[in-house]
Amino acid sequence: MSTSTGAPATRRQIAHQVATRAIGWLHTNRSRGSLPPESREVLADPDGFYKPLGELALAASLVLREGMASSGEQQSARDLLDFAWGQLASGDLLYERQMRFPMMTDPLEMYTHFARVGYRHDRLHGLLRHLGSMASHRGAEMIPNRRMAVANAARVAGIERQADWTSLIEATWLGHTPEPWMIDWMTAYCMTHTVFHATDWGAEPHGLPPRIRDYLIDWLPVWMDAWAEIEEWDLLAELIIVDACLPQPRCEAEYWERLAAAQHADGLVPRDGQPLDEDPDQAFLDNRHTSIVAIVAGTLALSRLGDTVDV
Repeated sequence: MSTSTGAPATRRQIAHQVATRAIGWLHTNRSRGSLPPESREVLADPDGFYKPLGELALAASLVLREGMASSGEQQSARDLLDFAWGQLASGDLLYERQMRFPMMTDPLEMYTHFARVGYRHDRLHGLLRHLGSMASHRGAEMIPNRRMAVANAARVAGIERQADWTSLIEATWLGHTPEPWMIDWMTAYCMTHTVFHATDWGAEPHGLPPRIRDYLIDWLPVWMDAWAEIEEWDLLAELIIVDACLPQPRCEAEYWERLAAAQHADGLVPRDGQPLDEDPDQAFLDNRHTSIVAIVAGTLALSRLGDTVDV
């Protein structure tokens, strides 16, 4: 990949281009992610209706938190947040879901992405504080990295909840620093999210114990090579985020070049090497997540590269 002058593009330039194009694609196509009219009647289905809006809000909130984007890109990020917040009836849908299903944690996890950059729903905020004080929530059954997600969401949203981060991390697959060749597709996603929540998406790069950081420094490049080879772009982008969350990220140009080569001219980042669905609505649904992840990866890489000499 080269610049308009013919010189090779730097890591910073490639990461910025990937993120900028992905923001533009999501901004242009955001209405394809609108909630269906019956959304209030299907509050029990967060993955199909609410989760994608939360992921969109996450990416946009990190663009604003890091402050590395241009004024136009920051406005696009604010537009995406406003769109997602509006789809959630300014938080009312999250409040209704939490009232109807008080043991569910996704209303808090989604709300925190908005709270990170100043959005607030007073009734939901109060309800989350109340629920967090209950033994039922402290003893809720969930897999370890999900428990970390809730702890980080409360931390970011300013909801008081006690969290023993050392114990939370040690309970995960990554916390055991296991045999690296035993990783599989689902375990890899769990591993990435352990890092995301422990470091609050790179805001706390020392949030992982040194032994785990050393383990990731050794094995992250191997995993990135493996999933880049089979063109699993969604997982590769998540692994790039993991790298950006470490105290001394590598942000190697090789992986950015692979991701940039896979990105379409309109900004869509495909989830894998398979052909896109010819239906634009389905293509949006299929590849929205990877494009969101690419925004986060590019944003954090730009921020963490800082003033280092780029190549």
